[in-house]
Amino acid sequence: MSFDFLMVGLGNPGSEYAHHRHNIGFMAADALAQRWQAKAWQKKYQGLITDIILPTADGPQRVLLLKPQTFMNLWGQSVQAAAAFYKTPVEKIFVLHDEIELIPARVRIKQGGGHAGHNGLKSVDACVGQNYWRVRLGVGRPPVAEDVSAYVLSNFAKADAAWLDPLLTTLADDAPLLLGREKDHAALLNKLTLAAQPQPPSPP
Repeated sequence: MSFDFLMVGLGNPGSEYAHHRHNIGFMAADALAQRWQAKAWQKKYQGLITDIILPTADGPQRVLLLKPQTFMNLWGQSVQAAAAFYKTPVEKIFVLHDEIELIPARVRIKQGGGHAGHNGLKSVDACVGQNYWRVRLGVGRPPVAEDVSAYVLSNFAKADAAWLDPLLTTLADDAPLLLGREKDHAALLNKLTLAAQPQPPSPP
């Protein structure tokens, strides 16, 4: 079997980390798998994999989803193993990850660039190069006095569900806009921005 794209959600394995800000990449991968009716996750390439088919303007695109099961400083090994087996060029790899430099609910999509101190991205860079696509999912910075690592390795607040749930749902629904020659990242970002905005109360 071959795949057109590799889409990687970054996070730490284990139930104790499941709701951490650092695990928003895992959450996005799970949302994609659920929305596009993926089979059960299987252990392979030092991670968990499944696959989905996204209906794009270029036609159906088969996408391998990967959740590395190493910890962050070794995430790249899992990405490299999967990409090497399926001969996926780095330009067809998408990495979904937390980004403290973006306010909560803000999303940016960029090909290439640096890791900005993100140890997980540093590992991916070292293993496959820098020219993959980054889907940067904003989680915001901690209060000034709080340590960054403690912040990202702590659970989202209950109030965050108001933007996090619709953001992940919309990202999964409109993931076809990420891919192919007719990709439309501007349209996707607009949909994500609208989805994460507070909704006005329903009229009585």
